[in-house]
Amino acid sequence: MTESPASLDILARLLELAKRNGAEAADAVMIDSAHLSVAQRLGRPEKIERAESRDVGLRVLIGRRQAIVSTTDLKPDALGETAERAVAMAKVAPEDPWCGLADAGDIARTIPDLDICDPSEPAAEALVERARAAEDAARAVSGVTNSEGAEAGWGRSRIALAASNGFAQSYAMSSHSISASVLAGEGTAMERDWDYASAVFAADLPAPEEIGRTAGERAVRRLGARKVKTRQVPVVLEWRVAGGLLRSLTGAINGAAIARGTSFLKDSLGKPLFAPGIRIVDDPLRRRGLRSKPFDAEGLPTRTRALIDDGRLTTWLLDLGAARKLGLDSTGSAARSVSGPPQPSPTNVYLEPGSESPETLIAGIASGFFITEMIGMGVNLVTGDYSRGATGFWIEKGEIAYPVSEMTVAGNLRDMFRTLTPADDLRFRYGTDAPTVRIDGMTVAGL
Repeated sequence: MTESPASLDILARLLELAKRNGAEAADAVMIDSAHLSVAQRLGRPEKIERAESRDVGLRVLIGRRQAIVSTTDLKPDALGETAERAVAMAKVAPEDPWCGLADAGDIARTIPDLDICDPSEPAAEALVERARAAEDAARAVSGVTNSEGAEAGWGRSRIALAASNGFAQSYAMSSHSISASVLAGEGTAMERDWDYASAVFAADLPAPEEIGRTAGERAVRRLGARKVKTRQVPVVLEWRVAGGLLRSLTGAINGAAIARGTSFLKDSLGKPLFAPGIRIVDDPLRRRGLRSKPFDAEGLPTRTRALIDDGRLTTWLLDLGAARKLGLDSTGSAARSVSGPPQPSPTNVYLEPGSESPETLIAGIASGFFITEMIGMGVNLVTGDYSRGATGFWIEKGEIAYPVSEMTVAGNLRDMFRTLTPADDLRFRYGTDAPTVRIDGMTVAGL
């Protein structure tokens, strides 16, 4: 992994070349990464892969025109050609009245230590052992008949950003993951389920045996699944799938969509969307957070903010371009790759837990659907219409009665947000996290 001074030296050289070739302003980003993953299936290693890359992207601005060129060749001659090509492209690019770097007075000056990089790199043998332990535990569950396998992975990246406004900083981040997926039953009555976890530090991962055992037990629990007739009922989304609602929310309040007028929430700033007391937070400064970052992709400081506070929408997610279009200030939410311009993006988003257990939420339902897995991406963020495949368990008289599958659940996100009630079982495992939630009045279709 390249050390940050070397990365910043390369970027400084690239910015100098850009200015020398006629750029009025410029920024450059380097992403230096390494990833290792292994897979195990039916007791045998199935794959072991390692990938390393070092990519640089240069953005140059001439007036209100900008162009971006990326490269993996960091030799001096190649950097010179990259700068020449980017400037030549910017001269003929269409004007963008909203593009531009951050003002020098706004860039991040203090870079917090968020503890988001595990200094230890696991050996391939250690990952193989994690995957083996997870799959063995899953296959040991009575009723499990086959395996889709288990995987373990590790990655580390260093992100360096420099700009002609004086910003020059870098940070490193890491991730460890483990998953298992198995099948229970025989023939056409087979059912599949899985478990997955990720963490910045290996020490924060659940034990592989726990992941495997959970996957196996969940698969067996789904045996004998049926369909139910179409009806309107309360729905309970397990914590593993409830985070999808937060992803729909952050997509709908993305400043780029708001500026284009293509979000069903475009007129909702400051208005109540959820019940009073509901709070949804975007926290880029969470220690050991999977999506934490000490500054954004435009060199602006990041900060924790409530997207929803007491049920009301408080902000859009904004980079500088979207903020300028809307006449607002950036929220420090810019993200970017080496080959594209900055775009607004969330970080660690979570729904604060409620006061009741999932069992209590279920106990108040005479007839309803407890969803443990969702399929497909049927969410229209222009209209808010929501329709997705789902599997889980039917609720009768406040208790889990039997498994159900091949169902569709439909509604509108406005109505879903308004009737959402969170349970108390929030856990941070995916980067976008929610506790189990209950939503009333959804249409469930089966038979």
